[in-house]
Amino acid sequence: MAKVVVIGSGPAGVSAALYIRRSGVDVTVFSMGVSLSGLNKAEKIENYYGLAEPISGGELYAQGIEGAKRIGVEFVEDELLSLMFNDTFTGFQITGKTQVLEADSVILATGASRQTLKIPGMKEFEGKGVSYCATCDAFFYRGKTVAVIGEGPYALHEVQALLPHAARVMLLTNGIESLPDVPAGVSMLTEKIAAVAGGERVEKIIFANGTEQEVDGVFMALGTAGSTAIAKKVGVQLAGNSIKIDAWGATNVPGLFAAGDCTGGLLQVAKAVYQGAEAGLAAVKYLRKKQ
Repeated sequence: MAKVVVIGSGPAGVSAALYIRRSGVDVTVFSMGVSLSGLNKAEKIENYYGLAEPISGGELYAQGIEGAKRIGVEFVEDELLSLMFNDTFTGFQITGKTQVLEADSVILATGASRQTLKIPGMKEFEGKGVSYCATCDAFFYRGKTVAVIGEGPYALHEVQALLPHAARVMLLTNGIESLPDVPAGVSMLTEKIAAVAGGERVEKIIFANGTEQEVDGVFMALGTAGSTAIAKKVGVQLAGNSIKIDAWGATNVPGLFAAGDCTGGLLQVAKAVYQGAEAGLAAVKYLRKKQ
């Protein structure tokens, strides 16, 4: 079991890992690699301390990784599907597409994205039939009809979480024709989605071709699991679309910390590195008290 797993390999995650490893604690960074890093999208960075000349985001990302590897930080590349408590509730289980890790403490540093559809009804029905966490809300849809919007491993993970509870589960790929292997009993619709509609709660999905599908709930699982969706699965308090933390990066869940863009505020490398250092040191203190 890794002592600490840091989810995210951007400035906040790598900064946290550096401080953890320099404190003599084993740490693994779990991420999807450079392709999903917001830093990699920056053409030039020239407002960061210590840079005599501008540097591309990709170069800064690569240098951060190499520096962490040099002092013994482990890196794992995989798609994150879920973060849950372990069987004894004494630590955490991090499930990826190809592997499962366990840790005594976790730091979320996964950026600020939460993917949704910009269509009528999606925002209006949040909390009224539109959900971003099947593990959190599946129980409320016992014997009902639900739809998961997505087309990849994360969407299939949400489908599996709903199957023991809902009477019917549908997978809506929103126009994507490259289809995954769907579990038996799950129907799949590939039509483009135009709107979510209803009265006080979600009642139906309207497709671009004019057809409709009655549903009791809609679960968003586009792309990969975002920070807030992952955090909600273990009961983390949110502030809007950001993870709520204290001055040391701790969430309301013991052993779970967060840093960087996923906590809101200034979306800058300097802030991410600072918060990563705070969260890394706080995780080390948490482990020492736990021993």
